[in-house]
Amino acid sequence: MRLAKIIVFFCALVFMAPAAAQDEPAADYDAIQATIDRMQRRIEQMGRAATERDEMLQFLEEQIERAAGRISGGEETQEALRQRALSLDLELESLARERESLTETVDERAALIGNLEEQIARLTDMLAGERRRIQALEGDLGAREAALGEVQAERAALETTLDEREAALAEAAAQRRTTAIELAQERAAKRALETRMAALEAEQVRALEDREATVTELATTLDERETALGVANERIALLSAQLGELSRQLGIVETLLDTSESQIQEQQTTIAALGQRLQQALIDQVEELSQYRSEFFGRLRQILGDRPEIRIVGDRFVFQSELLFASGSARLDPAGLDQLRAIADSLREVADKIPAEIEWILRVDGHTDRVPVGATSPFASNWELSTRRAISVVEYLISQGIPPSRLAATGFGEYHPLDPRDDEIAYRRNRRIEFKLTSG
Repeated sequence: MRLAKIIVFFCALVFMAPAAAQDEPAADYDAIQATIDRMQRRIEQMGRAATERDEMLQFLEEQIERAAGRISGGEETQEALRQRALSLDLELESLARERESLTETVDERAALIGNLEEQIARLTDMLAGERRRIQALEGDLGAREAALGEVQAERAALETTLDEREAALAEAAAQRRTTAIELAQERAAKRALETRMAALEAEQVRALEDREATVTELATTLDERETALGVANERIALLSAQLGELSRQLGIVETLLDTSESQIQEQQTTIAALGQRLQQALIDQVEELSQYRSEFFGRLRQILGDRPEIRIVGDRFVFQSELLFASGSARLDPAGLDQLRAIADSLREVADKIPAEIEWILRVDGHTDRVPVGATSPFASNWELSTRRAISVVEYLISQGIPPSRLAATGFGEYHPLDPRDDEIAYRRNRRIEFKLTSG
């Protein structure tokens, strides 16, 4: 019974193996790894089955030896012994056939194991290729994310400039509204003067009517008429003088209105011209500074060489922190001072060529990975560590003759990673010092 179970088990393995060999390996890393694990488990199961088969064969051989011993002992009769011997011979032939069948099965299992080992080697090669391709894709993704961050930073700077320009235009518009209000007030004053002049004219008419009435009343008495006439003449003279003064004031108001409208038009023309000049000046300054930035980075690339831990990303020059600092420290490593000295030398050469009217600064940005600082660290957080590292670099550049007014130190901690993954490769890429030549 035990031998039959072993034979059934081996037959099942033989029928299952070709189906497994025909499976196409998945390109995905997890699928390939699962296939390898499954094949290794099958090999182990075959090994255990072979061990059980050997144990069963040994057991049968022991049974045959004990039977042969009983035959040689002479304890049974000659006829019984012949029957027993015949039975044992038949059983021995059956066992021999089963042994040959098992031997063929073992040979097939060995061939299957060889086939599985070849598939494992092929899948291992495919897995290594997939890992290399994934690493290349991850590097390209990090570079694209860095470029995207740089474009977003430039867009934010341009939006800030546009906001300032809009504020200036708003101020000019406010001045214009103030001038318009003054113009409206002057027009209101003009209308008030016109109303007053009309009232005076009406009063003059009434005075003339009163004069005529007075003349009629004084017709009987000359003295009274002359007196009334003198009063009326004085009043007419006064009204005429007032009318002349009002006419003069009205002319002044009209002159002021014409002058205000002319000034408003001149201011609008001046505002438009200033806006165009401002926009062109900003564009020219950005383009000119970009030329000096390219020259600065080009000199650094020539001096420092093509090293994987020092690279240019957009408008920034990126150093891995391990070149300048020990782990968890903000003290500059003497081994990294040569690179910083090269930066200072190149910056001095390029700075001498930048015109004085262009405001520029070299911004030093410190970045860390997302692993928290230890309890024994002198820094309270990664943010403080990144800021202190940026300050250390700025202090060294000042010692090399770079003006402090042309330098800025900023710390970003772990909040602006180049690689968002949680592994040591991503952590190493995110621990960095960036140099950016930008407008002041």
